[in-house]
Amino acid sequence: MTMAPTLHQPSPLAAFLDYGVRKTLHKAWVRTRAALPRSHADGVVTSRYGVKMRANWGDRTFQYCQAATYGRDLSDYLAAQDRRFAFVDIGANQGLYSLLAAQNPHCAAAFAFEPVAATFALLVDNIALNGLTGRIKPVHAAVSLHSGMASIATDSAHSGTASLRDAAPESSEAGEEISILGIAGVDALLEGDEPLIVKIDVEGHEEIVVEALAASRHRGRIAAIFYEVDTRWTDAAAIEARLRAAGFTRFDRFGFGRHYDMLARR
Repeated sequence: MTMAPTLHQPSPLAAFLDYGVRKTLHKAWVRTRAALPRSHADGVVTSRYGVKMRANWGDRTFQYCQAATYGRDLSDYLAAQDRRFAFVDIGANQGLYSLLAAQNPHCAAAFAFEPVAATFALLVDNIALNGLTGRIKPVHAAVSLHSGMASIATDSAHSGTASLRDAAPESSEAGEEISILGIAGVDALLEGDEPLIVKIDVEGHEEIVVEALAASRHRGRIAAIFYEVDTRWTDAAAIEARLRAAGFTRFDRFGFGRHYDMLARR
């Protein structure tokens, strides 16, 4: 099973300049721009990635989606796929990467998992805004080994930091009770034979999600996994070891410092 090998790990110098310098400055510019008054704060905007999104200017994650602050590594990789595939978006947030994947005519389907209610509503809205209701299936749940319920820590000012890692106390207004879909439930959604490209962005729950994927009956279909690492709470070596045991042989790093992305391929 092969997918388009279009993404390559940058050199240390290129990573420093792109992620350590350019991205840091870009984030500061985006935050400053977002603080300015807007006449149509509740409208629809076209992200610099080329997809429509419901305006949500009070959320830093939306600001970064709108301004293409996340860079072009994964977006270019998805656009370059020239064979039929399905996309599994675990921690979809407002749906940026599911929208981008579904724009590729070779994408048979996208499955977007988002557990936080307000963010999920924006995800569903954004799918409709782009006319992709028939190609993207939104799933109102987190992904883990087993199904159940959990409390997730949330931050309305930066929805992308919602985390099961620091689960909020039941009395906390910053927490929300969410549904968790175990891997058996996920498997039931992923019928088909297309190679799977998986994105994982779950703020510290990555190792558990990778463990769940390794137990999936569709694990042989997984061609690539793009996942986030933060060395403050992620055991990158443990994740890589598990993926190597599952047959992944190529690991490319994108980013600089303690917070970066990895692309694992067979």
